[in-house]
Amino acid sequence: MKKEQVLSCQLSVWYPLFKKYTIRSIVLPLPQNVIDYLLDDGTLVVSGRNEAPSYSRADDGSDEEQDIQWSDDENVTTLTAPEFPDFAAKVQEAINSLGGSVFPKLNWSSPRDAQWIAMNSSLKCNNLSDIFLLLKSSDFIAHDLTQPFLHCTDDSPDPKVDPQLVLRKWCELIPGGEFRCFVKENKLIGIAQRDHTQYYDHVCNQEANILSSIVDFFGNQVQYKFLDEDFVFDVYRDSEGKVWLIDFNPFGEVTNSLLFSWEELTSGQTISKDLDSPVFRYITSEMTVQPSPYLSYRLPKDFVDLSRGEDAHKLIDFLKLDLSQSTDYLQSVFLATDPHL
Repeated sequence: MKKEQVLSCQLSVWYPLFKKYTIRSIVLPLPQNVIDYLLDDGTLVVSGRNEAPSYSRADDGSDEEQDIQWSDDENVTTLTAPEFPDFAAKVQEAINSLGGSVFPKLNWSSPRDAQWIAMNSSLKCNNLSDIFLLLKSSDFIAHDLTQPFLHCTDDSPDPKVDPQLVLRKWCELIPGGEFRCFVKENKLIGIAQRDHTQYYDHVCNQEANILSSIVDFFGNQVQYKFLDEDFVFDVYRDSEGKVWLIDFNPFGEVTNSLLFSWEELTSGQTISKDLDSPVFRYITSEMTVQPSPYLSYRLPKDFVDLSRGEDAHKLIDFLKLDLSQSTDYLQSVFLATDPHL
């Protein structure tokens, strides 16, 4: 995987070429103060929320345990999230123009690993506060901002990247309709069920039609039109059989190979017995269902600190949630740690 290949997979690069076949999107440059805010591990409060400020005890240098002070005295510090009025106005304008609800991501990644933290367990966002909560909680987003070329094999200096917020019109996509396609030397060599944690009966029943429609879409709309000859792209096949382009990803280990291994994809040997047809892999029965790859992200350091009582600031913010929200939040965490509850 080369750095130029990674650059080509930024939505702002490929979107103008494939705008007719994908979801309507708006790209906004991220100001430096917003980038600093997203990378600040010490700020728990989320910018843009209409709620009372958080409080914490100021450090007086004493090693002795002290009670948290709720009174307005010299030991109480107000924690306030920074505000970005100009950026917030641009984001809200974009959200409104996209129908009021959006799917957020940065240059490459979406905060899928942080989906559990949203009160509705969804990446559907209606305002900047919703977006910030997901972005600040995501390791995938931190990767985009700090080390996007981590797995690249070339030794050239890292290209300059301008971080961007991408807002995509919210669409209710059925996970069973999503597929990941692997392209090597401009040849479609493999197709995998995107949600490989579930068995979908319609995928088994419509195998030939799904394969045919994706192969046709690749040949007519994608092949030789992307900027590189090795790449991965995701598609969605709707109930009428129409295929939509969702995203492009680098052809390398930074991209999840799902039901394939990168060794077989990069070996230089075709993985298909039929040289004219890609291998199509999907979950064939409920016996082969796999756990979600995002489960490991559902117990963040913030919650560990909170549960151990190691960060009183975070505990105060947590207690400020209303009772119904707190119940939903705790239930999602308990289910993440013990799915049998």
